[in-house]
Amino acid sequence: MAVFLSGLRHLYLIFYNWIVFFGWFQVFYFGVKTLKESGYEYVYDAVEKPLLFAQTAAFCEILHSLAGLVRSPISATLPQISSRLYVTWGILWSFPEVRSHILVSSLVISWSITEIIRYSFFGTREAFGSAPSWLLWLSEVGLIYNALPYMKESGKYSIRMPNKWNFSFDYYYAAFVCLAIYLPGKNHNIILLLKAFLTCIVTCLGRERKHSLNQKSIGHRRTSIVTPSLRTQFIGRLALWLK
Repeated sequence: MAVFLSGLRHLYLIFYNWIVFFGWFQVFYFGVKTLKESGYEYVYDAVEKPLLFAQTAAFCEILHSLAGLVRSPISATLPQISSRLYVTWGILWSFPEVRSHILVSSLVISWSITEIIRYSFFGTREAFGSAPSWLLWLSEVGLIYNALPYMKESGKYSIRMPNKWNFSFDYYYAAFVCLAIYLPGKNHNIILLLKAFLTCIVTCLGRERKHSLNQKSIGHRRTSIVTPSLRTQFIGRLALWLK
C-alpha cells in the first residue's frame, strides 16, 4: 500500500509540474512574441489566460506543503504564492488600467523564465529520481536574475557613503559577483573567486582606512589627488581577475 501511494504521489507531481511548466512556457512564448511584434502595451492581453492558469495552479503548492507531498515548509511557500496571487488577481486582473504599463511585460517575462526552469527541474527530478546538475544551475541563476530589479530598487542590504566606517557596499552589484560564480566553466574556480573577492575587500578597506587617517592628519584639507572609491577599486580588481 505504501509503495502504491508513493508511486501515485510521484505520478501526480510529475503531471502537476509539467502541466504548469507548459503554462509558463506559453506565457514566455506569447510574451516575447507580442513584445517584439506589437509592443509592451499588448503583452498582458496576449498572456492573460496562461498566466492566470499557471499562477492559480501554484495554489496547489500550499496544499502540497500542508499534506506533506513535498518538503517545502508552509512558512516559505505561503508568502511566496500569496504575493504572486495578489499581484496576478488583485492587481493585474482587477485593474485593467495598469496592464499596458512597461513593468507588466518585464514582470511576466521574468516570472516565466524563473518558473520554466523551476518546474522543469522538479518535473525531471520526480520523473527520474534526480535532475541534471545544469538544470539546478539554471534554477539558481534564474532565481538570482529574477531578484535583481528588486535589489536595485529597494537598496536592501546596501551600505551607502558617507558613514562612520568610511565603507560602501552595494548588494545589487554583489549579486553580479554571485552570478559570476555560476558562469559555465567557472565552477571549478569558485574557491579562487571567493578568495579574490575577499582579497579585494580587505585590500580596498585597508586603503580606504589609510586614506581616511591621512585626511584627518592634515586637518581634512583638500588635495589634488582623488582616491578611487572602494567600489571602483573592487570592480577593477574583479574585472582583472575574470579576464
